[in-house]
Amino acid sequence: MPLDLKGEVQQESICTVPMSFHRRFSTFSQRLLAPAGLVFMLIGSLVTNPFASHAEVELPNLGDTSSIMISPVQERILGQRWLRAYRSQVPTSSDPLIINYLEQLFSQLIPHSQLDEKRVDLVVVENNTLNAFAVPGNIIGVHTGLLMYAKTENQLAAVLSHEMGHLSQRHYARRLEQQKNMMMPMLAGMLAGLVLAANSNSDAGVATIMGAQAAAQQASLAFSRQNEQEADRIGMQTMVQAGLDPYAAADMFEQMVRANRLNRRPPEYLLTHPVSESRVADARNRAMQYERKPVEDNLEFQLMRTRVRVAAEETPQIAARMFKSELDKESDNPDASRYGLALALMEASQFDAARDALAPLLEKDPTRVTYQIMRSDIEISAERYKAGLDIIEAQLKLHPDSYPLIIRHAEGLMKAGIYQQCADILEHYSRKRSNDDYVWYLLAEVNGLAGNIQGVHEARAEYFILNGVYDRAQIQLRNALKLAQGNSYRTALIEERLKYVEAQMQNEGF
Repeated sequence: MPLDLKGEVQQESICTVPMSFHRRFSTFSQRLLAPAGLVFMLIGSLVTNPFASHAEVELPNLGDTSSIMISPVQERILGQRWLRAYRSQVPTSSDPLIINYLEQLFSQLIPHSQLDEKRVDLVVVENNTLNAFAVPGNIIGVHTGLLMYAKTENQLAAVLSHEMGHLSQRHYARRLEQQKNMMMPMLAGMLAGLVLAANSNSDAGVATIMGAQAAAQQASLAFSRQNEQEADRIGMQTMVQAGLDPYAAADMFEQMVRANRLNRRPPEYLLTHPVSESRVADARNRAMQYERKPVEDNLEFQLMRTRVRVAAEETPQIAARMFKSELDKESDNPDASRYGLALALMEASQFDAARDALAPLLEKDPTRVTYQIMRSDIEISAERYKAGLDIIEAQLKLHPDSYPLIIRHAEGLMKAGIYQQCADILEHYSRKRSNDDYVWYLLAEVNGLAGNIQGVHEARAEYFILNGVYDRAQIQLRNALKLAQGNSYRTALIEERLKYVEAQMQNEGF
């Protein structure tokens, strides 16, 4: 049965509630996100606590001197609610290769960080601007534009390490020592500014962020100079201990300074992390404590950067011409340029040309999973489903836990019309990766195609929960409960999930 999760389910008996992908404003989000130009009003307007959760935790009275800082557990709870609200309003990436690459980079950095909780929740935002951010509760957001802006993996890692430095030193909580009862307005201001940065490319948007910061510093993303210096220092320590180039931070800062000089509109990252000549010099002097060794860049970073560059072009034909020109002029990274050419040609439906462009890469490095996925993508895009699935399934035997391979396998099976096998794979994987909204999105879609209406409702409910859209999750679970009559086990599971959703709705002021 056909199912379009970005619009209406195509039969009224299944569901009459449309699902808007990554864009739906929940009631909680609307309460939390005031008009961005009025962020400063949140300081006075959010007197009541929209995050209050009787079921999970009693928040301390931050005005009480016996409770100076919010606890890490409370930060985690508030951060997760913030993340759900953010996801409901911002287009996030579902590219499994980019997500997997960033997760792998974090896994390389986190053991060497000063984070007490060695876990970070990553959100990848589909936006070509230079931006990254950290939110209390170990949440780090990365705009895809950061991958375009960074020239090397080390430069990207320097930004991520800096953001982890803010989290490990709990700069948000420490600021509360001087600004009591400000966590909720601060998080609301952060949400307003970051949603605006992700959804607006206008100068007015930048002015709004800057104005909001000036009007209510405590509700903005800006850190004190001291906190910035501390995050720089901690971030560089992380880089050194991870075996990466400590000079990359200064290199990245210098690029930011140049961008600020050349562009009428500065990158969003500079609005919240101002970079001065003295800060560049401090980073350079700090790096000089270590011997600078030649650092070979990671090709996988360049390949992911290329994926972002292709997506940023107006058409795949323009992207193909750009990468063809790079190859003709002796590209700085010919393998990445050739990969970009193959990807652009595939998206332009020039499948024979895409195969020809990819062939030298496969011959040079046949074991690289990214190339094999591209090889499969070309065949599946050309509707040669068996050939494409054979490639993925052969790779899965070698890399059974690979996230991009599992997702591509499911996507390929769905396109090939092999719905039940796809649903079985996603059902199993959803238990392992239960916080991945794209897994639930795919599972809901394939369940609809397979005619499993109860499965549609349950998977859609999980998707909506992860995006903080609890009213729609409630509708989906109630529909699933009707279809589960006679199955006591499924009924008990759905009822338990429904109780959780109703508790969240009550806690968040519905």
